[in-house]
Amino acid sequence: MSHRVSLPRTLVSAVRTASLTATIVASAVAAPSVVAQNSGALTLEEVTVTARRRSENLQDVPIAVTALTGDELTLMGSQDITELAQSIPSVTLEPSRATNTTLTAFIRGVGQQDPLAGFEQGVALYLDDVYMARPQGALLDIYDVERIEVLRGPQGTLYGRNAVGGAIKYVTRRLSDDLEVRLRGSYGTYNQADLVGTISAPITDGFRVGATVASFNRDGFGDNLFTGGEQYDKDIFGYRLSAEFEPTDSLLIRVSYDNTDDKSSAVAGWRPYDAAFSGTPSPSDVFDTNAGASVLPSTAGINGNNQVESEGWMASIDWDVSEAMTLRSITAAREDYTESVIDFDSVASADFDAPVVYDNEQFSQEFQLLYNADNWNLVLGYYYLDAEASNDFDVVLGLLVPGGLTAYTGGVVETEAWSVYADLTYDLTERVSLSVGGRYTEDERSADIFRAQYLGIGSPFLGNDSAFLLAVNSDFEAKRTYYDFSPRFNLSYALSDDMKVYGGYSQGWKAGSFDPRGANFATPAVEQGFDPEELDSWEVGLKSTWWDGRAITNVALFYSDYQDMQIPGSVGVDSDGDGVNDSFVGTVTNAAQSEITGIEIEGTLLLTENFSAQFAASFLDASIEEWLVGDVDVSGDRAIQNTPEEMVFVGLSYNTDLAGGNLLINANYSYKGEVQQFEAPAPDIDQDSYGLLNASIVWTSGDEQWLVGLHGKNLTDEEYRTAGYCFGFSGCPSALGLENNTTVFFGPPLTGFVTVEYRFQ
Repeated sequence: MSHRVSLPRTLVSAVRTASLTATIVASAVAAPSVVAQNSGALTLEEVTVTARRRSENLQDVPIAVTALTGDELTLMGSQDITELAQSIPSVTLEPSRATNTTLTAFIRGVGQQDPLAGFEQGVALYLDDVYMARPQGALLDIYDVERIEVLRGPQGTLYGRNAVGGAIKYVTRRLSDDLEVRLRGSYGTYNQADLVGTISAPITDGFRVGATVASFNRDGFGDNLFTGGEQYDKDIFGYRLSAEFEPTDSLLIRVSYDNTDDKSSAVAGWRPYDAAFSGTPSPSDVFDTNAGASVLPSTAGINGNNQVESEGWMASIDWDVSEAMTLRSITAAREDYTESVIDFDSVASADFDAPVVYDNEQFSQEFQLLYNADNWNLVLGYYYLDAEASNDFDVVLGLLVPGGLTAYTGGVVETEAWSVYADLTYDLTERVSLSVGGRYTEDERSADIFRAQYLGIGSPFLGNDSAFLLAVNSDFEAKRTYYDFSPRFNLSYALSDDMKVYGGYSQGWKAGSFDPRGANFATPAVEQGFDPEELDSWEVGLKSTWWDGRAITNVALFYSDYQDMQIPGSVGVDSDGDGVNDSFVGTVTNAAQSEITGIEIEGTLLLTENFSAQFAASFLDASIEEWLVGDVDVSGDRAIQNTPEEMVFVGLSYNTDLAGGNLLINANYSYKGEVQQFEAPAPDIDQDSYGLLNASIVWTSGDEQWLVGLHGKNLTDEEYRTAGYCFGFSGCPSALGLENNTTVFFGPPLTGFVTVEYRFQ
């Protein structure tokens, strides 16, 4: 757990003025906030969070949680939420393959690799207390943010949807009682040009409105050598409208609407090998490609378009019935639509291309009763979710036979779920607190799946009316309801005013579902769906403030027993028995048992009035203990994906007066151990251990109206893999196509940018 930072002027003022008492957040990635006591001693400032649905000192919360403020993220030059994984233990956040805004998230070995319909995320993402059921559009750019909280371990007795691995909460800024205007512009390498404008204004006493408009643009890190287009470029426009109404001191009504449009180019992976059929050479630059799917007939059904549109609205009501009791209602709806070009072969031929359409929508309603009085803190809640996720895609194998083969898949998975939950904390003594909680869930899944093979480039469903039907592989409707009760308990003991130990147990659960890519004619069991997964987690921790308040160290040790882990995958199949894979199906396996053990460390040291150090680390032992395939245990050849065994972060910050303002200099280094992209090893796409070096220099004016920053990311220009497709001839679970189709995606290279921000209030 880390403490976080606000604007650097507050830091300097706190050192100068012993009477300063503002609540500040300090960080493991920027300069920590301090106050000078009457004795003149420096101390780290107390941090207030609401991770347990009430305001508490972060050091008093007996769970593993990290909180970052919007101001701190601005000081670091953070651009989207994937950067959080560099400094937070046991967290992996990456863009899904071939996208800018679809999120792949893992916490403590739990997550979801595949964004297809039917698979909910193991890590729950919330936007202003609204659960985002689908990963499309979930890779949020950082703007208009008050704070981001990352909770590690199962969640489900305090709010929202049940989550197996953890939760990420993105909280936007509250509106001000006074007129506020913020304008921020950035320009950097690869012609990065970002603009963000925010306004908050009071209309009448108790009624406020606000709006934020944001544009994020960047040329590609590489080139498409065939089309002349961009690779890894960025073209995103978003806006947010909000209003707050406080008719009385005890009633708050908030409404908001947000919209994001991502028109970035389709990203195709780098080929480590020359194309086997066409002879196209592997590009010399890992950010380049020869992909041609966007201009070939294989994606004509979506006009070669690559775009993600997402929007949502939210209305919340908080009513303080009394000093001890609050009633809360959160009503929300979201939807997103994606047309995406996936070029598995990354060459100009239509050897293995896929036009994809995702269409998702959801409605949720949550009611909460919060009671805080004397020694009692109680949360009671009801949560309802009605969601529909659909995908339509062609898998075009254009070289396999004359005229080409196409496998079409259309699937709709509907979810209707409701839960009741409760969490009670009782202070047994001034130093001992006991928390108990539980959640009961009923989760109904229904599916309508159709798969067929056609002779031709493309299917009738995606524009090719002349395609000839060869065979129907799957055609079924199914429904299944899952039931669960998940408990939680936690006991904490304050050894002193500055040191607390805690221990607890929590259970995570995720319902089963149906694989929309499965072929029920060949495998009738597909119609039965796959089973729920369950995780039992035991955790002990120590939270300490020492060195006369100048140091914070938090340690958490955990053990997770992961049962029936849902593992989605996709393989090529040989439908006609000629020895050549001519189709593509999804596979979902419930691995019988996995075990994940780990230790997480976070801390901050205030070395001098101007100099500080920040650190974080996690060391994990994650293994699949049993995985039966045809009564054969294959666990010895499998590993948990996207989960490095070790992660280390170190940051150094220096703060000084300059030109009537404050100058903050920060350098940080993050290291991650080797990562296996999928359960089966694939050396061509798996990532060895690597490190990233970042630095920032930020000047803030004395009146805090102006901020000028210079930021450098990946200063050593490290090449590191974030994802890949493995359908090549060697080292892959199965081969598909004729070009030896293994492709790899990489994280950003060395980049730098300048930011100027003006604040009026």
